[in-house]
Amino acid sequence: MRRRKMVSCGVLVTLAVFIAAFAVMAQQKAPENVTIKEFPNPTKGPVEFSHQKHNVDYKVACNQCHHKYQDGKNVWKEGEPVEKCSKCHTDMTVEGEKKLPPDQQKLNLKLAFHGECQGCHQKMKKEDPNTKAALTCSTCHAGEKK
Repeated sequence: MRRRKMVSCGVLVTLAVFIAAFAVMAQQKAPENVTIKEFPNPTKGPVEFSHQKHNVDYKVACNQCHHKYQDGKNVWKEGEPVEKCSKCHTDMTVEGEKKLPPDQQKLNLKLAFHGECQGCHQKMKKEDPNTKAALTCSTCHAGEKK
């Protein structure tokens, strides 16, 4: 009888741990839409980004955009905290950024966004010429400067 109680107790504890873990993961769910506006003096309007469209509809994995590099590898895992891109990409140069040395280009915020976003959109267009992937600045930068 005592052994049965211990097994039951163990099952309940395990179940409680899974429920707690699920609750934590549910709280860390990405917002459906994000307004990207990290530049202090933008030349274009903010970008409205849809996680639903990118992650669910287009099957873009979270770690294709979110990253934390250690020893040259992206070690960021889904559910981990997401920092603002400008925390690491601290160079806010907007004009002439392509003239920066290569190591500084990696830290340039505009190049980081454009490298990730434009590169992916161009790849999609190449793979499927009929894709609805945005290819012009005004498609993503739809709003006015703020």
